[in-house]
Amino acid sequence: MFNETLKLRFIIIVIGTILFFPFLGSVHLFDWDEINFAECAREMIVTGNYTDVQINFLPFWEKPPLFFWMQVISMKIFGINEFAARFPNAVCGLVTLIFIFNIGKKLYNKSFGYIWSLLYASSILPQLYFKSGIIDPWFNLFIFGGIYYFFRHLNQYVDVKEKVNYYLILSGLFIGMGILTKGPVALLVFGLVIFIAWARLGFAAFTNRWNIVKLGLTIASVGIIWFLNEIIHGRWEIIYDFILYQIRLFTTQDAGHGGPFFYHWLVLLFGCFPAVIPMIASLFFRNFENRYQREFKEWMLVLFWVVLILFSIVKTKIVHYSSLCYFPLTYLGAYTFYNILVSKAFKWKSWMSFWSLFTSLIFGLAITILPFIEVYKSDIIQSGIIKDKFAEENLKANVSWMGWEFLIGIFFILAVISAHIILKRKNNWTGFYTLILASGLMTNLTMTLFVPKIEKYSQNAAIEFFKSLKNEDCYIETIGYKSYAYIFYSAKKPCLNTPCHDKNWLLNGNIDKPAYFIAKINEEENLKNYYPQLKEIGRKNGFIFLRREKS
Repeated sequence: MFNETLKLRFIIIVIGTILFFPFLGSVHLFDWDEINFAECAREMIVTGNYTDVQINFLPFWEKPPLFFWMQVISMKIFGINEFAARFPNAVCGLVTLIFIFNIGKKLYNKSFGYIWSLLYASSILPQLYFKSGIIDPWFNLFIFGGIYYFFRHLNQYVDVKEKVNYYLILSGLFIGMGILTKGPVALLVFGLVIFIAWARLGFAAFTNRWNIVKLGLTIASVGIIWFLNEIIHGRWEIIYDFILYQIRLFTTQDAGHGGPFFYHWLVLLFGCFPAVIPMIASLFFRNFENRYQREFKEWMLVLFWVVLILFSIVKTKIVHYSSLCYFPLTYLGAYTFYNILVSKAFKWKSWMSFWSLFTSLIFGLAITILPFIEVYKSDIIQSGIIKDKFAEENLKANVSWMGWEFLIGIFFILAVISAHIILKRKNNWTGFYTLILASGLMTNLTMTLFVPKIEKYSQNAAIEFFKSLKNEDCYIETIGYKSYAYIFYSAKKPCLNTPCHDKNWLLNGNIDKPAYFIAKINEEENLKNYYPQLKEIGRKNGFIFLRREKS
């Protein structure tokens, strides 16, 4: 038993390593979030100040520092680059896969854990996020770990009839680290899940009050460390701005990221292929060997709906806001596959094949068509179908395609069709492996081969401009749009004795060294009318580069 379990863990680690680590640094970091977070870590290294989070060497109140500390350690090892910025999340991917394997093994057996890990690793958005440099993978793992260990505490308390605090302490530590990673949303989600689980029991006591006090103290001992440090050092304004930012995210469409109520429903429905189809099927049948399995499924349903509804209500809509749903969604998908592959209590349905094939057709056709845009881009531009001048100039970028990338989309469609034919013929394990292999390879190859090319159309010209100024003693700023790329890729240093954060001073003041500016082509008229002091030194793919000489 031990050897078989060890073998499966090894297989999972190998698969995760192949999917998450290669080519992490093959493409520039993307504005805003990836560059924002990497720059916070870089500024910690530059200033030697590891307690105060800064961006552009000014106080940054939006996020606590735990994830930035991870990136700092990574940058100390690998250098300040894209690979180092994304490496912590690739590690998180491996930790997550082993963690859910162990949970699945505890719930059912090693087969369930194995199915769950493979389904999580191969689903589109989870795989994408483990290759990114954003905060959410670790944040979600901490919240999920806190909920899981609280569930374990309750079941141990009920089953053993004794007050065991080990799982309770683990739950508090995980939620505390979640708060230290991204803020009080970790406690909010945790609290809502616990409250609803409690309500389902008719508010009957499922643990004693002293345990709740100990849980709260454990959470606080970790979660408020950074906040207390800021308060002790008299930086109340950071805490105040942090709280206002959290409120703004919930009540307004921050940074223009709005969307309809069902935004996240669609994101999960299409973005979590192939796990989402069996997840939906899991809502319509029940097959449990014991109370522990039944209750865990109910907790996963509570977690899923709490996160989905909460962030559907929140006005700011960004794809990764619903990413905590990946845990319960893939668990429920694994529950269905387990009952197909192992217990034989459920059969693959025709509607599941229909929706799976429909989703794969959408992704497959998009991947197949995308490379041909380069071939026909002149016709597309001349047709006038693109109404945005900046997007039109983006498309004019010189991007080299190899010519066979479209085959990835065709392979994906054919592989998914094959998987469903095999599943209908009751060769279930082969069908399962074919499906996850199709999804895992498609996602990985698309990110490796397509994303760098897409980046060349979008932000590459700007980033190459910023990198060209890395060794020049100058000022750099944007006009008309927000970006963190110019700070990170020019390796900006702290300002000394100048108001360099004042854009008006850079544009009109007595500057002591050259100032470079970048704007999108949509701002061309404004540049001529309002900034005649700036000299255009070039333009490329929708970006205009300007210079102002020192006074």
